[in-house]
Amino acid sequence: MQASKKDAALLFVCGQCGFASRKWLGRCPDCGAWDSLSEQRKPAALRPGRVPASAQPLATADEEECLRLVTGIAEMDRVLGGGIVPGSLVLIGGDPGIGKSTLILQLLASLAAKDLQVLYVTGEESMRQIRMRANRLKIGNEAIFLSTENCVEAMIDLAGTMRPALLAVDSIQTVYSEEVGSAPGSVTQVRESTARLLALAKSSHLPILLVGHVTKDGAIAGPRVLEHMVDTVLYFEGDRGQVFRILRTVKNRFGSTNEIGVFEMQESGLAGVDNPSALFLAERPVNVPGSVVLPSVEGTRPILVEVQALVSRSSLGTARRTAIGADPQRLALLTAVLEKKLGVTLFDHDIFLNVAGGIRIVEPALDLGVVAALLSSFFEKPIDPATVVCGEIGLAGEVRAVGQMEMRLREAGRLGFSTFFMPESSARHLRGKKQEGMRLVPVRTVAELAEHLF
Repeated sequence: MQASKKDAALLFVCGQCGFASRKWLGRCPDCGAWDSLSEQRKPAALRPGRVPASAQPLATADEEECLRLVTGIAEMDRVLGGGIVPGSLVLIGGDPGIGKSTLILQLLASLAAKDLQVLYVTGEESMRQIRMRANRLKIGNEAIFLSTENCVEAMIDLAGTMRPALLAVDSIQTVYSEEVGSAPGSVTQVRESTARLLALAKSSHLPILLVGHVTKDGAIAGPRVLEHMVDTVLYFEGDRGQVFRILRTVKNRFGSTNEIGVFEMQESGLAGVDNPSALFLAERPVNVPGSVVLPSVEGTRPILVEVQALVSRSSLGTARRTAIGADPQRLALLTAVLEKKLGVTLFDHDIFLNVAGGIRIVEPALDLGVVAALLSSFFEKPIDPATVVCGEIGLAGEVRAVGQMEMRLREAGRLGFSTFFMPESSARHLRGKKQEGMRLVPVRTVAELAEHLF
């Protein structure tokens, strides 16, 4: 089956990655998926007849700093870099039931409390369902307007008539364009609908929030180009069994890409956490083997988290390696370093690693905490509860420096910790900057760490 030369509006689009071809192919040359190309009508935005483009010198471009729209939710403003930039397109993704719609409704209520008119367009829920959630959250401001429209052209007309301060669309996978023949949620529909909303945002300086579904792999569903089109990408993370939720910045054209916001799910909705370190350590066991505290840094915020390890002899032929909140590949690497450099026999032991509280740590500063927790559990010797550890470990067993050590030091001292194990190179840079009552213990190798701790 091939497209006719006379019909230039036909495309064959891959349902996995969004690759487009003028003819049908059995296998997508981009992602390698078989039988994934389907016939679709080319979007109007891609057809001939566009208005000629214009350009201007960089020196004459508008450099006036725009005022951000402060949401009033401190954790949300933090991850956005201080607020929502007018004309920006923000995409929020997360697992089903994690609280995305609750967060959006609370954000709209906060803006409405400032006498700003906001528009909430939902294609997944009825007005009655939204009203029930609003009653549970005790939200009833008349400045919040609801619509159950799915057509992107109708949304644009409605936004042009109302001129709201912010438009929220829940979710982008339910939106369709009348000029695209495929079903809502398809690659072409998602891409075309997002492009039209992006054009609306830029032309009218209207900030738009999009809610996106995620796949089983945790990525936002739809073509990868969707994340490239928007200005900011946020992921709402957390286990539904946990009370904590993490709002993480993945992309932000107007701020840092490493910021996180910490929320606690309560009966009245999501509440921002001002002191996440104290919250994550509130239920930490004392004088128990396999537990150690790590000072981590997420963006501009230092957070103390508890790293837990359980090392037990395996009854299976192949020992298990499980990591929650950390990289499993990194755990396997550190286990190999301990066996090679310290002679610790771990190949016949099951190893379970957990970063308590549901937070995920990806920075290499976690290495020293993982090694300390593993050794503590293996030797059945607890680590002093007033101790924190931080550092990266190389394959030769050396302890390498990590950044922002002064910030980690201040946070550990603020919460009453008295001993800090850190890389020797970092300790040299901190001479003369010690925290009151804090003892710095520099270590060069994992062997030195084990000698000091045990």
